[in-house]
Amino acid sequence: MRNVMKNFLVFFGVFLLIFFIFSRVSVPLSKPETVDLGTFVTELKEDKVKSIEVDGARMAVSLKDGKTQLTFKEETQSLSELAANYDVSPDKLAAVAVNVKASSSAFWLNALFSFLLPFLLISGFLWFIFRQAQGQSNRALSFGQANAREVQPQDKRIRITFADVAGAKEAKEELYEVVEFLKSPQKFISLGARIPKGVLLLGSPGTGKTMLAKAVAGEANVPFFSISGSEFVEMFVGVGASRVRDLFRKAKKSAPAIVFIDEIDAVGRQRGAGLGGSHDEREQTLNQILVEMDGFDTDTNVIIIAATNRPDILDPALLRPGRFDRRIVVDVPDINDREAILKVHAKKKPLASDVSLRRVAERTPGFTGADLANLLNEAAILAARRNKKVINLDECFNAIEKVMLGPERKSYVLSEREKKITAFHEAGHALVAHESPSADPVQKVSIVSRGRAAGYTLKLPVEDKKLHSKKEFLADLAVMLGGYVVEQEVFHDLTTGASNDLQQATKLARQLVTKYGMSDRLGPRTFGEKEELIFLGREIAEQRDYSEKVAQQIDAEVARFLDEALKVAKTIVSKQRRMLDRIVAELLKKETLEREEFEALFAKPAKQLQAVPA
Repeated sequence: MRNVMKNFLVFFGVFLLIFFIFSRVSVPLSKPETVDLGTFVTELKEDKVKSIEVDGARMAVSLKDGKTQLTFKEETQSLSELAANYDVSPDKLAAVAVNVKASSSAFWLNALFSFLLPFLLISGFLWFIFRQAQGQSNRALSFGQANAREVQPQDKRIRITFADVAGAKEAKEELYEVVEFLKSPQKFISLGARIPKGVLLLGSPGTGKTMLAKAVAGEANVPFFSISGSEFVEMFVGVGASRVRDLFRKAKKSAPAIVFIDEIDAVGRQRGAGLGGSHDEREQTLNQILVEMDGFDTDTNVIIIAATNRPDILDPALLRPGRFDRRIVVDVPDINDREAILKVHAKKKPLASDVSLRRVAERTPGFTGADLANLLNEAAILAARRNKKVINLDECFNAIEKVMLGPERKSYVLSEREKKITAFHEAGHALVAHESPSADPVQKVSIVSRGRAAGYTLKLPVEDKKLHSKKEFLADLAVMLGGYVVEQEVFHDLTTGASNDLQQATKLARQLVTKYGMSDRLGPRTFGEKEELIFLGREIAEQRDYSEKVAQQIDAEVARFLDEALKVAKTIVSKQRRMLDRIVAELLKKETLEREEFEALFAKPAKQLQAVPA
């Protein structure tokens, strides 16, 4: 409606402009005096007239004194007949210069134009109004059409191939069969093979599921239709099903083609689990997807690729053979894949010669492809903020910490006592981690505030791990309680700085008992079954499959794990008190210790060490 009013005002302004120009052209700037025929004849008899211009019934009279007059006669009467009728002698008339304009179409054009211009303007305005109404009608009729984004193989600017996707080797191998089928389907059909109709990509957010789907279309050189699962669902029942039909119709028309449905769990959730309302539209949309996938012939070269990070809530009908019968897991990249992904994203970024992407990859376990892209982008922003022409390793490491913990809060000023407490707290974490053989090595210790933390201790594994042992978990518990123990031992008091450590330690200890079965007293079993309400899409309840007596035993085991970790941390702090003071002194001086600086403190002799006063 706002656009219609804007267009109307523009059209009205143009109309006023044309009307003003036309009025200025049609009306002369100086209008002559109009007189009657009697006055004209009198002046003619008195020799006052210099010249006469006759244009039909109109006569423009110029007097000898410089004035101009306008008078009118009959259309069919000539000037000589007029003079004869008023007894004007022929000599008087002969002394006047008479100019008779030839009859032309100017008068008729002027009259016609004065009639046509308003008619054309009004007609144009009505046409504009009807066109706007027709556009609204067309939009209403296209409500059930799928607004899928189509990428043609001829568009080389946004074409993606497997060479542009680093890592995910196993996923690319599985998907290459789809590429082969789209390129040469007869190779499979002649052997009686049936290529999967649907491919479901499973993985955490940011692992590159959409990139892989685009790469399949790019490798096969076929059209790529992309749509999100949420775009099917509307408040009107039946619209989603209509959009599904329209999407598959377009794909079949462009076959061979790839149809990519992102976040399919938005419409593919298990049916029959809603509480009324909008679930009816979602279920109808899902039913239509199932019907369309069943309607594919063996020679229909349309492959459906869907992506989700919640495969556990999908309807079983989607996962049966003949639909999404091939499931490909796109896992979080390992260290080699992370290095390859960093190389891809670093192509257009000027890196300094000291930047080792391998070292960056070592510091980013658990990072997805999206996280790594964001990391290098943050590093580039930080380098630009420092007015540098290249990105150094320092910017990369700072970007890692910014992605993991948040930006530095240098304006967050601590008092001297709070700064000392923070230094002891973080030194306690770092010391216990260094003295625990099963703990990951300390990469960095800092008392510079980041995010909500007043300080932080960054410890990362040397290599990627898929399995974690009980010893590693117990070492992590001791490290988490290291800051708590130091505050208690040094200051004989506790602060709120250890609250998050205690929360994480309690959660890990409970998981050791209830999830991992690592309690010697309760044995190899798990406790508690997770329940989730599908229509809300999140875990909100836990069903207790154990008695109150077992619940007390679980609480006792959790407390035992925490007590043992507390004892280990206290033993380490008591034995290494001088080393603790050395770490604190360096932290108060430099505020940040990298791994090399931290390790060097343990290599120095412990002579003449003085305790830092509390």
